Amino acid sequence: MPTAKRPIEVGSRVSARELAAVGGTAAAVSVPEPGRLIHLQFRRFAGCPVCNLHLRSIERRHDEIRAAGVTEVVVFHSPAAELREHVHALPFAVVADPDKLLYREFGVESSPRALLSPRAWGPILASLGRSVVRVLRGLDRLPESKQPQGRLGLPADFLIDPTGTVVACKFGEHVYDQWSVDELLVLASQDGQPAVG
Repeated sequence: MPTAKRPIEVGSRVSARELAAVGGTAAAVSVPEPGRLIHLQFRRFAGCPVCNLHLRSIERRHDEIRAAGVTEVVVFHSPAAELREHVHALPFAVVADPDKLLYREFGVESSPRALLSPRAWGPILASLGRSVVRVLRGLDRLPESKQPQGRLGLPADFLIDPTGTVVACKFGEHVYDQWSVDELLVLASQDGQPAVG
């Protein structure tokens, strides 16, 4: 099924910018980054159980991702103070975009299908179970009950080369439709060969 042209797609050039990080090992990250690929991923809100499930897979394999020449940058549409409480221990840059300026620039959308797709139900149940256990053990906090930018966000992934060119991208069809670490590593090894997923 053909989709409408998005503002950012494979071959697009991303303007250089410095993004303030609320989590990770650096206070700011450059996009693009000289000599490295940037994996810019858009998630939902701070404390989102499904987002946390995915980010733990990134965290577990972060050394592999770094060794492949990729810098992780994760964007949430939550305020920095709220986000910081959920991501302070992650080893990669996490960026707050409470006004969804980057989401709009990159064409990242919200939709009821984020939660309604049957392909999302398994990950939703798994993430809720995991989240309940971690909250009860005091390892995680519940997300805020009110999410000004909503709970129906769709994920998106962009692989940006050192020149600022988007060499691969994926716009999720449901809440857990993003690149796996294995997919990211394959794309990184094919740097320069445009791919859309």
